[in-house]
Amino acid sequence: MAESNFVDYVKIYCRSGKGGRGSAHMRRAKYVPNGGPDGGNGGRGGNIYLRGNRHYWTLLHLRYERHILAGHGQNGSKSRSSGKDGEDKYIDVSCGTVVYNAETGEYICDVTEDGQVVLLLKGGRGGLGNWNFRTATNQAPRYAQPGEPMQELTVIMELKLLADVGLVGFPNAGKSTLLSAVSSARPKIANYPFTTLEPSLGIVSYRDGQSFVMADIPGIIEGASEGKGLGLRFLRHIERNSLLLFMVPGDTDDIRREYEILLKELATFNPEMLDKQRVLAITKSDLLDEELIRMLSENLPEVPHVFISSVSGMGIDSLKDLLWKELNSESNKLQAITAQVRIVHQNKNLNFLQDELKAMGEDEDIQYIDEDQIEDLDDFEYEDDEDDES
Repeated sequence: MAESNFVDYVKIYCRSGKGGRGSAHMRRAKYVPNGGPDGGNGGRGGNIYLRGNRHYWTLLHLRYERHILAGHGQNGSKSRSSGKDGEDKYIDVSCGTVVYNAETGEYICDVTEDGQVVLLLKGGRGGLGNWNFRTATNQAPRYAQPGEPMQELTVIMELKLLADVGLVGFPNAGKSTLLSAVSSARPKIANYPFTTLEPSLGIVSYRDGQSFVMADIPGIIEGASEGKGLGLRFLRHIERNSLLLFMVPGDTDDIRREYEILLKELATFNPEMLDKQRVLAITKSDLLDEELIRMLSENLPEVPHVFISSVSGMGIDSLKDLLWKELNSESNKLQAITAQVRIVHQNKNLNFLQDELKAMGEDEDIQYIDEDQIEDLDDFEYEDDEDDES
């Protein structure tokens, strides 16, 4: 079976750098009878950062980089020379990535903007050299500080796609066909349920060079919020969409009932989805005559709606106009502005996370043992300054 290029869960071990130890060097030179302490400070350990990158839309690039290790700080040395700081590590992630502690399920951070940088693990501070501890009553301190230890953490990164419009509908509702008709995206299209097994993104061109992003979310079925069908895996991608486009085929027995089932599944998964702007598209409408369209219109839900056909092009321009209008409406702008205030990040259920990762082959035990972390620190060291000898 071919490996999917869409990866929205990864499990990674991260380790910051430990601080370098300070030097307890005592200067001894032929022409300096009272050299005294001149030990330098240890370097800072490297930090681990997360950085949003709009050029990534999955976490595939992290699947094979399971250990992110920052550099250790170097030890201080004589002549008050400080050790070099450890190398920082930046983990580029897709915009919309949420990070959790893999052991506790605790929410850590959320990366939503391109270029956004979040400190994940702080490197250890370097120890002070004995030169810092000299006083009038202790002119030859023979001790220095060890560097602070490194930090380590195994994290689970969960991607929730960022898009302007999310397509919501049962399998075979025509979501992939619509996306291929209005954008350059080429999702798989076939006449059987669950043809789409991974989300697809497309850029929809509008008038005057304007555009918006549309996401094709794999089909939902009744009971999806309880784990049926494709289950919860793709429901989370709908959370990030500014506007939801519900798609119901025109040959459905009861359009209103199907719409309400979809709405119920979203509400069960996350009640805040009900606050999003919604538009209803009745697909495959080229099979309906004008009289039937008029009759169906009288029993539709009270949301903006349009009859379309992705194959014939019927109503596609009207749909774009409606989506653009709703995306730029004052109520939608207000919803987008206040979204971050209303969102309450909850800790993840670890059992659910581990089941998801196991199904994706991401649940192997990953850890890293640094044998150099535990080391004895000499009280002090005497070294001759050969350069000063003659």
